[in-house]
Amino acid sequence: MSVVGFFKESPVKPRPSNSTVEAEIAAIAAAAATPVEKVDRLLEVAQQLRSQPQSQPEVLVHLYCQILELCQEGVYPLLQARALVGLAESLRAVPSGGAETLLEARLASQEALPLLQEYAAPGEIAAAEMGLGLLFQALAAFGLAQLPETVQIYQRALRVFTPAAYPKEHAVAQNNLAIAYLSMPPAASQEQQLAVHAFEQALAAVNLMDHPSEYAMLQNNLGNALQYLPGPLSPELSRRALLAYDEALKVRTAHDTPLEYAHTLANKANVLLQLPDDEQHPEAGNRQNLHRAKALYEEAEAVFRQQGQTRQAEGIITTLADIAAELQL
Repeated sequence: MSVVGFFKESPVKPRPSNSTVEAEIAAIAAAAATPVEKVDRLLEVAQQLRSQPQSQPEVLVHLYCQILELCQEGVYPLLQARALVGLAESLRAVPSGGAETLLEARLASQEALPLLQEYAAPGEIAAAEMGLGLLFQALAAFGLAQLPETVQIYQRALRVFTPAAYPKEHAVAQNNLAIAYLSMPPAASQEQQLAVHAFEQALAAVNLMDHPSEYAMLQNNLGNALQYLPGPLSPELSRRALLAYDEALKVRTAHDTPLEYAHTLANKANVLLQLPDDEQHPEAGNRQNLHRAKALYEEAEAVFRQQGQTRQAEGIITTLADIAAELQL
């Protein structure tokens, strides 16, 4: 999206280091304040760090551990629960973390939930359950959790995150629920249909103007779910998938969201590869749609290369070679 006129960029804030956080912890610890005031202040610091685009989960893990030590000086169950939830989310985000780190995160989340259920509002409880669901999904990849359990967790959260009261949260929960359905091995027809339904429910709660990023994500994911339903891709499903990708591309652009844009272009091209030019006469082939797919793949490949995504770019090159061979027939 282009912007007409001149503007001044905001100064770039340095990323916080362990020493910076240690200094802040020390300053708060030395302040003339009660333990509960100190915990409150440290939770605010943690929230500020989490809101930064390049927050460091390892630094946050250290900070939440310090907060939990302070919580031992008094009985602050709700503050302790919030620190445990933050610790779980930070552990899940550690790039080098494996199954062991995820198991630690799950323990922290499961320790927090009984406290939240006693002292917190329903929305905060549901948000914590959403985090637990993500942990179960991640652990399922290691064979350490069951996806049906994940589905149950998201369904509990959706009892609170209704589309009327929490449209954005409802959409995210439905999206996560759909991905859990699609991750079930083997993905049976029933689960895939449930996933499509969950994406459609999510889209009914958000809109392009108020929730553009969620709207684009859901439309892209809906297109993928429609494209990979069991059986041959019918023209009707193809049209629905193409419409979903076009809706996503109203938000995703090469300038603002290049990687998401490239993925959606490639997803749309995948559909065109299988779509006949004339639905009434599929025997006539799909030469026109192959040319359309080729153009989309070429643009996606260029964006992937610009973004340093060599593996994705090379995969597209292989597909383009197959298209070129078919067009020469």
